[in-house]
Amino acid sequence: MENTKKENVLKRFASAVGGNNLVLIGAIIVVFVLFTAINPNYLTWTNFVNLLVAASLVGIVAVGHTYLIIAGQNDLSPGSLCAFCGVAVALFLQWGLPIPVAILLSLGCGVLCGLFNAWMVNCIKLEAFIATLVTQTMVRGFAQLICDGRPVAISNQSFIKIGTARFLSIPVSVWITIIAFIVFGFILARTRFGRSIYAIGGSAEAARLAGLNPRRIVTISFIIIGVLTALGGVVFAARMNAGQPSANVNLEFDAITAVILGGVSFAGGVGSMFGTVLGVLLIQAFGTGLIMVNVPSFWQSVAKGALLLAALTFDYIRKERREKELIAASKRNA
Repeated sequence: MENTKKENVLKRFASAVGGNNLVLIGAIIVVFVLFTAINPNYLTWTNFVNLLVAASLVGIVAVGHTYLIIAGQNDLSPGSLCAFCGVAVALFLQWGLPIPVAILLSLGCGVLCGLFNAWMVNCIKLEAFIATLVTQTMVRGFAQLICDGRPVAISNQSFIKIGTARFLSIPVSVWITIIAFIVFGFILARTRFGRSIYAIGGSAEAARLAGLNPRRIVTISFIIIGVLTALGGVVFAARMNAGQPSANVNLEFDAITAVILGGVSFAGGVGSMFGTVLGVLLIQAFGTGLIMVNVPSFWQSVAKGALLLAALTFDYIRKERREKELIAASKRNA
């Protein structure tokens, strides 16, 4: 009787958390145990906080990517936009603008970038990959142009505190990302707009026939990732005490890998913010571990590429399984 109760509790827990999320939690534990065995300094509070700080930038971009990929879209421009907004906020501060104004103007750059991406996707019907590749190249060029390719130093100590201040021993940058996960996770899971994102990701045409406006939802999703990326760029500039035009290369790669690892389907219509959180933690724990055991940087790139390949493979398997389940269900109802 007790065994049966335990099994029922375990089943309810697995159902609530999700099978894919349980696998991710197990993978995170394995990564921590493995790298701690190789380097005991891996499992220290200091390193854990550093890991969270490093994950905060990928995490805040991954929040936006979760919305976009569930909606059936994508964005390759966050790395360039993050660098551009970091340089922009540094220049605004050098020009003597108040901190709130400098930050708002930088976030406005994110809005404009999101609108531009949405215009290319909605109005001239470019695939999101191609459209945002255009933006990636252009924005990186603008980041270099506005500062002549040189880092822009930040001397405003009040602004720098955004990147260095702590609350409950955890950096503010981490809290910003945690709040983003909670707020946008709630919107995605509990609001009509969140359900609309899943609907257009499943079938944009069916969503349109149901009275939704796919173009408007895609536009808002691009604006969300633009603003979140700009915010990440501002916080990163505060941490580095400078806007760096060459920074954040491949940021979008890490964010997309984390999102797909977290169970968001590349085909759209499936995924959760909790899965993205686990994906971000896994990829950052893995990357930090490789650094701490002195793996050469080019092998780190190979390992991250293999991780993305594994994520896409698992996504394909999940997609095939869902299609088989749908076919089986339709046969039973026939």
